[in-house]
Amino acid sequence: MTRDLTKGNVTGSMLRFAAPMIAGNLLQQFYNVADTLIVGRFLGPDALAAVGSSYAMMVFLTSILLGLCMGSGVLFSMLFGAKREEELRRSSALSFLFIGILTIVLEALSLLLLEPLLALMQIPGDIWTMTGDYLRIIFFGMIFTFLYNYFASLLRAIGNSAIPLIFLAVSAVINIFLDLLWVAVFPLGVQGAALATITAQCISALGIAWYTLKKVPAICPRRQDFRPDRVLVWRIAHYSLLTCVQQSVMNFGILMVQGLVNSFGVPVMAAFAAAVKIDSFAYMPVQDFGNAFSTFIAQNHGAGQQERIRRGIRSAVIIAVIFCIVISLGVCLFGRELMMLFIEPQETEIISIGVEYLRIEGACYCGIGCLFLLYGLYRGLGKPGISVVLTVISLGTRVALAYCLAPIPSIGLSGIWWSVPIGWFLADAAGFLYYAWLHRQKVRI
Repeated sequence: MTRDLTKGNVTGSMLRFAAPMIAGNLLQQFYNVADTLIVGRFLGPDALAAVGSSYAMMVFLTSILLGLCMGSGVLFSMLFGAKREEELRRSSALSFLFIGILTIVLEALSLLLLEPLLALMQIPGDIWTMTGDYLRIIFFGMIFTFLYNYFASLLRAIGNSAIPLIFLAVSAVINIFLDLLWVAVFPLGVQGAALATITAQCISALGIAWYTLKKVPAICPRRQDFRPDRVLVWRIAHYSLLTCVQQSVMNFGILMVQGLVNSFGVPVMAAFAAAVKIDSFAYMPVQDFGNAFSTFIAQNHGAGQQERIRRGIRSAVIIAVIFCIVISLGVCLFGRELMMLFIEPQETEIISIGVEYLRIEGACYCGIGCLFLLYGLYRGLGKPGISVVLTVISLGTRVALAYCLAPIPSIGLSGIWWSVPIGWFLADAAGFLYYAWLHRQKVRI
């Protein structure tokens, strides 16, 4: 099934396309939450800290692959919107080779540099071995992460957001089952959690690849589509690498903050691990809506539908702000109860640290919601470099303020938590000002 986002009601088109993406990532976050619950409940705070600190590194490396696939997906969407089917097939062929080679290189480097990466993250000695064992297995699964995200981006580019949801749902169910089997039943420890993750990824990756090749042959490459094309490769690299930089810079900043958090000890690490899961679960829908919005913009940009783009921007901002206000109220009011889903009630210090984080971040979700829309807007308009600039502003502010404020005794951890929303709002201001400048200059949007 394909969906042409250049036709029909603007708001309805975006919401119908976004709904499966939101549902899929909520399932993914549900798995992440279940994984944290299982590890925390059955293996204890040390294992929770090890898996939680690994999460930042996993997200960083995954973001590189996701960014490459998302960048290519923007180009696919533009070509689909412009009805240039042959060029779409050739782009999909060359981008598969390009991103596949980069994935193999990244996987090899990650395995070779595991020890320095652990040192960069400031992993405490008592969980060093446990964290290394977990990440070593996770790194072997990178090829499956690439395959799933590549084919999901290709399907979403032609308006099919339902099939990636189905395979993601299957993956999440398998993952949770295997977590329970290899952590709660068999004593495999954190290695069992990691094996469960890459096994589920493998099944979903192979499944979505089979579906795309068998069921959507019109967009699948043919042998002649793999012939070298310098101009097309440059376009693929332009979109893919800049989106990759945007995604990886964003998550590298998070990784740097994780390193600072780790320096405060295991209780803070455990609180941060649980609170970040809640945080990610809370704003994930608006992040996915931003990605869906990017496809909407790209298809309409390729079709030359300028007025439809402007109407889409107005509608998307209203939807995102309303959603973020509702979620902010929920997280701020029920932060303690949410933390106790992961942490035993007697661990009062860990719970209090997590609640402080959630109340600061949760009050400011409108900032991250608008920022996700701005990322999607500029990617869809073929200006991924602007998304990079906004990410640098947001993450640069976060890291600089966190490292400046955390050592001050009267501020401490609160400085790390407050640095995040400050970065969001500064990037929002820059993104909206640039859009206003484009509008005043009457630049083609």
